[in-house]
Order: sequence, then structure tokens, then C-alpha cells
Amino acid sequence: MMLFSQARGLPVRTLTEAEEIGVLKALTVDAPAGVVTHVRVRRRHSRKESVLAWGALHAIGPDTVLVRSATAPSEVPPHHELPGVRILTETGDGLGTVQDVVFEPETGRIEAIRTAHGDLPADRLLGLGDYALVVRAG
Repeated sequence: MMLFSQARGLPVRTLTEAEEIGVLKALTVDAPAGVVTHVRVRRRHSRKESVLAWGALHAIGPDTVLVRSATAPSEVPPHHELPGVRILTETGDGLGTVQDVVFEPETGRIEAIRTAHGDLPADRLLGLGDYALVVRAG
């Protein structure tokens, strides 16, 4: 298991040449499916960002992210930052904010959402937007 906070800032390198193309800036989540779908990479020596589909990744380890291809996908979903976002139940009750996200680095599957009040299992995720992460009332 890995935390989003551990993945952010890792160098992103190509698998074939081990060339550093940038650093991992953020992970894009499909909340209803409970998976990471894309990664955002801040390009080296630039403020520009690029987006890579999860399938372009070879591995995420404690020291680096290896990518098979640095080619941008044809479709890029909207990105909403999970850490720091408000958590609401489907009935409108507030559950605090997302402190961190536990995910499986091999598959991108979300395991849990870390909050100040404990972990929320990923099977409670319903949706994610600009305003909040919506979860099933538990």
C-alpha cells in the first residue's frame, strides 16, 4: 500500500532510458470506480504539466515512478484534488476533510480515504467534484 502523500513529488522516469521527465504532481481518481485513472506530471525545468493514463505506468515505488510511455492520452478526465477536499455523505452530513488516500500502487485501486476521524473504506465512494467527495452514509 502507498499514500498519495508518499507518491507526490516522486521523480517520473522513462522505463527504457531512465530519463527523468518530471515529478509526480497529482493523481486523478474515478471515485465511483475507486481507482486512480491518471497521473499529473510537472515537467522537468518547466511549470508545464502533462497527464499520463494509469496504463502508461510501469511501476510506482518508494523512490521513483517508471513509465512505459510519456505520451498523453487522447481523453483526459477532469481533475479534482482529493487531499484537502471536504467529505459529505449522500444525505449531506459533513465528515471532515480528506487527509490522505491509501492506494495499491500496482493497480491504482483506492483502499481507503484517511480522515482526522479514521479511515473510510473505498467502497463508500460515490462521487468527487470541485466542492466535495461524496460517500455513502455509514
